[in-house]
Amino acid sequence: MPASPSTARAINDRVALQLLQREGPLTAGQLKQLTGLSRPTVADLVERLAASGLITVVGEAGEQRRGPNAKLYGIVTDRAQLAALDVRTEGVWVVVSDLVGQVLAEASVPIGDDTGTGPAVEQAVALVERVVKEAGADRLHTVGIGAPGLIDPVTGELRDSSGLPAWHRRLATALQERLPEARVSVENETNLAALAEQRDGAAQDRDTFVLLWLGHGTGAAVVLDGALRRGASGGTGEIGFLPVPGTTGLPSATDCEGGFHTLAGSSAIAELAKRYGVSAEAGPYEPVAAGLVRAAVASGAAEADRFLDALADRVAVGAASVVAILDPGCVVLGGEVGQAGGAELAGRVEARLRRMSPLPTEVRAGALGGGAVLRGALLTARDRAQEELFAPGR
Repeated sequence: MPASPSTARAINDRVALQLLQREGPLTAGQLKQLTGLSRPTVADLVERLAASGLITVVGEAGEQRRGPNAKLYGIVTDRAQLAALDVRTEGVWVVVSDLVGQVLAEASVPIGDDTGTGPAVEQAVALVERVVKEAGADRLHTVGIGAPGLIDPVTGELRDSSGLPAWHRRLATALQERLPEARVSVENETNLAALAEQRDGAAQDRDTFVLLWLGHGTGAAVVLDGALRRGASGGTGEIGFLPVPGTTGLPSATDCEGGFHTLAGSSAIAELAKRYGVSAEAGPYEPVAAGLVRAAVASGAAEADRFLDALADRVAVGAASVVAILDPGCVVLGGEVGQAGGAELAGRVEARLRRMSPLPTEVRAGALGGGAVLRGALLTARDRAQEELFAPGR
């Protein structure tokens, strides 16, 4: 059954807006060429989108031609603003952008372990309000939050997870109360990192891969056939609880001690580096393990080489379990540690997987490091805002 005229118009409008989002300002002629639509159809959709306030004339094409130059149309970026948060045990990072993702302001605040739940929530909310004000964002449409822990697939809320600060769970509700006009949503941090690596980082050419997060803690995100998989309880990728050889016990339902986290968390990597005589200073807010791995890669000394081999052994144990079950064909070593290890660590892990598994698996270093969470939160907020604002009749 052919689409109705209104449905066809809605589809054409959405295609045009996506092109303007991806390619930047375009002339009507360029839209005609890229969409394959007729000249009258393009003229109608341009008029319709301009009248709705979604696009506007932002300049003229530069080509030499008789008569006036063609008008360049672009998305009205100040129609709405977006905020993204990366929430961690040690603090909060915030960025505010326009509708197409151009950053307007950003900042962070440390939150100590001894900060009470109420004061911690207030610090985080006050930071968001300050960054929103600095950005001049008077139309905050969507707030995307990336946080560690399990997201309830039914309610979309952060579940009570052992070891995580209570203020994490209170933050989304507090933001919604203080920013009642905004749409606030929470997603697992590793899932957001995978989205960012797929859109802007190391997995742009993959629709099936696993992101193995190596930062302060460990985690994994699973993308199969282009779709992020969350699991029945929202717990897909909780690899820190994976029972592995080389530990002194087994993890429990409330504590990942004895699981993969015990081998590949930041503190475990720091202890391993000390054993091999590798030392370095971490950057601000950076897991100490990232500085140690970066120093080892740059060193080239025999003890640094042995440390990287031992670390690759540990990472490969967790990666091999994922590969055996999912056969993703590609594992991205994400987080600050994965980025610090670069191609050197990724190559060592890949060589070990070749010996451990019959399933061919490419191992890549993450390109975005710890910044992938904030980038993923911003991409998610942008997608949700555009999905609503670009819908027919808006």
